[in-house]
This record gives sequence, structure tokens and C-alpha cells, in this order.
Amino acid sequence: MTTATAGSGPLPLGLGCAPIGDLYGAVDPDIAVATVHTALARGCRLLDTAPKYGNGLSERRVGQALAAAGTTAPQLATKVGWSVAQGRDPQPAFSADGVLRSLEDSMRRLGVDRFDIVHVHDPDDHLDQAVAETVPALVRLRDEGVVGAVGAGMNSDRALADLVRRTDLDRVLIAGRYTLLEQGAHHTLLPLCAERGIGVIAAGVFNSGLLADPRPGAPYDYRPAPPDVLRRALRLKEICAAHQVPLRAAALHFPLTHPAVTTILVGAATPAEITENVALARTPLPPALWSDLREAGLIDPAVPLREERPWMS
Repeated sequence: MTTATAGSGPLPLGLGCAPIGDLYGAVDPDIAVATVHTALARGCRLLDTAPKYGNGLSERRVGQALAAAGTTAPQLATKVGWSVAQGRDPQPAFSADGVLRSLEDSMRRLGVDRFDIVHVHDPDDHLDQAVAETVPALVRLRDEGVVGAVGAGMNSDRALADLVRRTDLDRVLIAGRYTLLEQGAHHTLLPLCAERGIGVIAAGVFNSGLLADPRPGAPYDYRPAPPDVLRRALRLKEICAAHQVPLRAAALHFPLTHPAVTTILVGAATPAEITENVALARTPLPPALWSDLREAGLIDPAVPLREERPWMS
């Protein structure tokens, strides 16, 4: 095995557009548009948004950015399953009619007439309806050419595996369950997707921020990290530092070492965040890092570690 050299090929990196929908705080509209433009200019291959992000605000800002740039995204993804309106919380909308209404509204906000990927969004408490109505409605739209690929996005790898078994999905988006910190999705979801030829998009690669800056009080699954989880993150940081590798770079690279993972999805609210993430994604990592992390018990011994980095050649 040899260490890859930095390159400039297309990145298997997508922009998660929840932050520009004011997820963590108000984002200046011009900065939001500039963030999307920077992601496109830096080679990000996917823009991922959803009606639920800011009650349509994220979609509107992505649409404004694409219109201002006079271009389309390499891949554009949105989601269905939740009805949004100003002044009220998102409401479940997993029916076939709900899918059609949601996509019509998303098309209007984004200024497009088709989507490369549409995910069923967090159907945790609506799995049976997602199987019976939501996915079949998207499959019909896929057959009509309105949707390129049908997916599902969740935090639960077990629930996603259930949907993979029961429906006709092309993609899955798994958030936080296949990261440098935890690899639970490897045991069922990722082998199942590999067997069925379903592309996996890995999101939440920093586990809500813990792997970006492991410290007391750092968030893990949107809550302060428990002591044992924090200790694990600090040990990861220590071994990365011994290899002169930023922990954030290792966290970005790790999911792509699995053959089933095609794309990593990282949220950003500013152009500077995009620039940093792209630089980290193009940072060459020594193969010995992975073996040392495995020997330390920090990477599941059953996890495959693919070494190819075509985007860095």
C-alpha cells in the first residue's frame, strides 16, 4: 500500500444544506448563496437539501444560488415525508399524495423540474406507510423520469436496513452510524447495500461535532458526549496526531474506506467551512493510520478498509 498524493479530481463529497436553512443559527442570505457557489466551484458532487430544513428556507436558498450561478448542481437531492409551512412545525406527510405535493413545492422553491435523488426523510415512526405508499410513489416518479434515484435518509441503520429489504431503493443516506467513532452500520446495512448494488451516502461523519473538536461538553448525537464516548474520541485524536493527521481529516476519509460508501455528506454554513472540508478531504493519509487505529480497538476488525483514493490522483 502507498500513500495517495493530493489531486484535483471530482470529490465524493456533498454539501449538506441544513445549516444554510438556519439549522444552528441565522445565516446571512448572501453567505448562504456563496456557500453553495463555493461547494460547486470546489468540486462537491452533491447538494442535499430538504423541505424540513428551515421550513423550506434551505431549498429556497439553494434555488437562489443555482439561479444566480446560471448552472445546475452535479447532483441535487431533496426529501419527502414532511409537510412544511411558515409558523408551524413540520407535519408527517408520507402518503402518495403527500409525496406529490411535497415535490411540487420543492420544485418551485428550487426552480427545477426533476431531482437526481429523492429520499424518504426520517420515516422512523412511519415505516409501514413508507413501504406501502411513499417509496412506491417515488418509484413511479422514477419510472417517469422526474426522479433519478429513490433513497431513504435516517439516523437508524436498522430501520434503513428494514427499508432496503422491503422496498426498491437506489440509495440510502445514513447519518452518524458509520463514522470513525462508531461503525454499527457495517454489521447489517452496508453489506446489504453492497449485495443489492445500493449506493450509500454517509452523513454526520463528525458525530454532531464531537470528531471536529473532542472536548468536555462537545456534542454527540446533538447532546453532550458521555464520558466513555469522549474518551474514545480523544484517543482517536491522539493516534491521528501521532501520524500528523488532523482528526477531522481522518473522520472525513474513513467512511469512504468502505466499498459500499459512494459519497460523504458534510454540512456547512460558510464558504470557509467548505474550503476547509475540501482541503481535508484531499489531505493524503498514511495507510498505517488505519492499521494503528484497528490495533487500538478503535476500528471494528470486521470493517473493510479500501485504500483507493481516485479523487486524489
